[in-house]
Amino acid sequence: MNINPTESTMELTKLSPPQILFGTEVDEKSSSEQFLLSMYDSVQASIFVVDVLEDGDFRYVALNPTHERWIGIPSDDLRGKKPEDILSPIDAAKVRQHYAECVLFGKTISYEQCLQFQGVQTWWSTTLTPLRDANSRIYRLIGTSSNITPVKQAEQAVGLQVEREQLLEAIAVRIHQSVEFETILHQTTIELRQFLNCDRILIYRFEADSSGVIIAESTVTPPLLGKNITDPCFSGKHREHYGRGCIQVVEDIYAAGLHPCHIDFLASLQVRANLVLPIFKEQDMWGLLIAQHCHQSRQWQQTETELLKQLAIQIGIAVGQTELRQQIKDLKAKLELHKQKHKNQLQQVRNFEALVRRMTEQIRDSLDETQVLQTLTQELAELLNLERCQIELYSPCQTLVTITYEYSINLPRCQGLTRQIADRLEVYQPLLQKQPLQFLEIVPGWQPKLLVMSQMACPIFDTQGILGNIWLTRPSQEAFDEFEIELVQQVANEGAIAIRQAQLYKQTQAQVKELENCDRLKNQFLRNLSQELRTPITSISLAVQTLESVLTPAEILEIEIVPQLLQILHNECARESKLINDLLTLTYLEAEPDPPTLIAIDLQSWLHPIVESFRHLTNCQRQQLNLSVDPALPLLETDITDMERIITELLNHVCKYTPAGESVTLSVHLITDAVELNISNSGLELTSNELSRIFEPFYHLSKHDPWKHSGTGLELALVQKMVRHLGGSIYVESGAGQTTFTIKFPL
Repeated sequence: MNINPTESTMELTKLSPPQILFGTEVDEKSSSEQFLLSMYDSVQASIFVVDVLEDGDFRYVALNPTHERWIGIPSDDLRGKKPEDILSPIDAAKVRQHYAECVLFGKTISYEQCLQFQGVQTWWSTTLTPLRDANSRIYRLIGTSSNITPVKQAEQAVGLQVEREQLLEAIAVRIHQSVEFETILHQTTIELRQFLNCDRILIYRFEADSSGVIIAESTVTPPLLGKNITDPCFSGKHREHYGRGCIQVVEDIYAAGLHPCHIDFLASLQVRANLVLPIFKEQDMWGLLIAQHCHQSRQWQQTETELLKQLAIQIGIAVGQTELRQQIKDLKAKLELHKQKHKNQLQQVRNFEALVRRMTEQIRDSLDETQVLQTLTQELAELLNLERCQIELYSPCQTLVTITYEYSINLPRCQGLTRQIADRLEVYQPLLQKQPLQFLEIVPGWQPKLLVMSQMACPIFDTQGILGNIWLTRPSQEAFDEFEIELVQQVANEGAIAIRQAQLYKQTQAQVKELENCDRLKNQFLRNLSQELRTPITSISLAVQTLESVLTPAEILEIEIVPQLLQILHNECARESKLINDLLTLTYLEAEPDPPTLIAIDLQSWLHPIVESFRHLTNCQRQQLNLSVDPALPLLETDITDMERIITELLNHVCKYTPAGESVTLSVHLITDAVELNISNSGLELTSNELSRIFEPFYHLSKHDPWKHSGTGLELALVQKMVRHLGGSIYVESGAGQTTFTIKFPL
């Protein structure tokens, strides 16, 4: 039966015989007892009767109808029972204390107390009056009680309202005073848990991955602060539910119809009752404010829910204000950093201007590229606080790059190191296109742990082309900014001027030496030409004088020598003619000759008769003549006349210097996109000096000529010019007792 504390009027029922209350018949009652009896049934106040036993114990006798209705216990059920039989142990002890005080003092007492009947807390204002027997012993207590629960609830409501306002005002003051965000959350959880008298208050912040972390907590249970907690049943539906501002009120997780996995999750955190409200930062859901009861169920009051709503709003304001303060702080720091960076950049500009000015002066005053660029690497490293600064230069064909200048503090030195550009195309492709490049690189092996460094390469180029790169290595992961890149590019431009000026100086010096060498070669050529022309002329002159002498009448008997002399005249005239023709051809090729007349030929069939024409000569000199042609050769477009002259002159030269018993070999094969001809002989090995001069006009390998053949001395010079005229290349190698001429004609 439920108590109705607000009931003020009720229909009173008759009590059992009044002697139960007073111990005598009605007609024997005194006038005072008659008065009390009438009061017992008619008043709307609660009246109860308690007997005081001989041993000092207390037993209930009866209740008036009003009290029956208020506490929900019939008088018959109460009669003869002790306080412990109808009240909780705590409430029974409080009631006994008041009964004992009334007996002890022997007079009427009044008091207020809170008692629980059938699970409901009620407040009572009670007056106890003792009754004495003929021996003045107090044998009975008459109690009258008024249900003051509504008054007490109103007082509590006022008190709670004051506490709520104080709690809200406290957090508002902290926010206004810009207290640290962590302090605001910490104090809020403590004060809220004390106000609600619950086991745990949590503030839960969502992470980007839909998980969350406990960032503030007040608890009497094992703490969860700092833990990253993910509810396996917290789906997008739940997030949308909270996102609409809805709340979750769970008085008992086992009676709220929750999903089993959600029940298991809450039980694992020792939660029995749960009250969850969303926290919003502007329009976005930031987290959750959670109140929990851990050991028993709890009936959450509407006033408690309203308080948590207000606090969630205040926390949202604190979140926004904290983020705003952090943004302001970050902006101030960024502004200060920008100011400092601008100041550093101004200083760097001044330092760079001084560096460029010094470089300009060095370039103006010195033609020494090494001095200028080595100084550049050192000053650039010191200016930018670099670990290493390098300048690498490309080879003429731009397939290789060599570290030519370097300044290093702790890193291993790499000066002189040559790299293949093809091995690092991803690095050199943008550099060859004159684009700066920067990246992070791990430098292992020289320290106990790996070191990550920031590297930048800035191309060195001018209007004539790219020359190399400046490499900068910074001992940190901080990237080079655009300002630094622009400044380094200015220095690279100055370096390009220094390199190009040094190259121009070297070219000028080389041209001077080449002119001197040309003049020397010209004089040598004229001397050799004079000697070569003098030799046949002398032979012709001697032959004529001899012929004159043998044709005199006195010497007519030696007429058989005439044919020999005529042969000498014929040979020397032919040699003189060939020398003149070779000189004319050489002069023609050194000028601007007409382009060759190209005809496609099959080398396998075309070479065979030319080689066979030397068969008689090689047989006479006891030499082996070999021809090897790749059958898969394509047709070669070339000038037949020049090509035949090249092959003939080379075969003549090789046969001339091949000893008896050795071999002469002509081989032709295809390599990549070119046709390669090799003419080699065994039994002959040349020195490096002889190899370097073999294509000079009038240079003779006389000491290697076992057959003492004569020649004009222009044959190999002509061959070299003719090969180049046809678009090919020729070079000679010698080693292991063999000398080989190699000719390549591109297809």
